[in-house]
Amino acid sequence: MFTGIVEEMGRVTGLERREGLTRLEVAARRTREDLEEGSSISVNGTCLTVVALGAGSFTVECAPETLARTNLGALKPGDPVNLERALRMGDRLDGHMVLGHVDGTARVVEVHPEGETHRIWLLPDPELARYLPYKGSVALDGVSMTVAERRRVGDQVQVAVMVIPHTHQVTTLGRLRPGDRVNVEIDPLARYLESLLESGLPYGRPEEAPAP
Repeated sequence: MFTGIVEEMGRVTGLERREGLTRLEVAARRTREDLEEGSSISVNGTCLTVVALGAGSFTVECAPETLARTNLGALKPGDPVNLERALRMGDRLDGHMVLGHVDGTARVVEVHPEGETHRIWLLPDPELARYLPYKGSVALDGVSMTVAERRRVGDQVQVAVMVIPHTHQVTTLGRLRPGDRVNVEIDPLARYLESLLESGLPYGRPEEAPAP
């Protein structure tokens, strides 16, 4: 589990595409310190497993499903990525609950400077729009953000987030331009609540199945 509070920006230093598998090597300092093989780490909001360690880097592997649902497949050597280590029990939850299970992507539509802050308008995948209510929590490339505004343009729903100067400087959100894609993880509580409501099952302990 993560919080959506990015610890540092790493940089892709290696990319190896195999049949059914892509390996990414990422240079990092702070987040590299206590990683071990098998550790979980959030890379642009995607929970990945560390499979190898270098002096100042770590390597993760991405399955085809991961590449299909995220923007990791578009990464190339030299690209910056947002990094966060897994949450320790007892740590402060400064953002919101982030699982690193990316639900889809959103395309950047507009970036508007407003004084020292930036308003970023996004067009999420159509199936995600209903999970992004006004003032709702969302993780964008692993950054915990709040939906600041919604609007309808034709038959599309767009949402906006406000990026403060600190976030603009220390995460990849400050590098976004119209046309870029970001990974989106909706609030997991909304996902579970919808699943329970759609199941039609009564709330409470299910009846025990009869013995065969």
